[in-house]
Amino acid sequence: MTDHVVFDGRPLPMVPGQSVAAVLLAAGIRSWRTTRVLGRPRGLFCGIGVCFDCLVTVNGTASVRACVTEARPAM
Repeated sequence: MTDHVVFDGRPLPMVPGQSVAAVLLAAGIRSWRTTRVLGRPRGLFCGIGVCFDCLVTVNGTASVRACVTEARPAM
């Protein structure tokens, strides 16, 4: 089997060197969190780690920037 990460219980294929955001976008996932107040969808915005729109929880660590975090197998 190819390398993969798991997102909401679903395995997603990954290529070594891809960011977590790239894996999600390649799988067609454009939004992976919502804002606290109005519940608006958020995903990738700047793509370079400057904003906070792409935050995810990785292996129990909250508020990880998906755009600058390298995906690792079985993450």
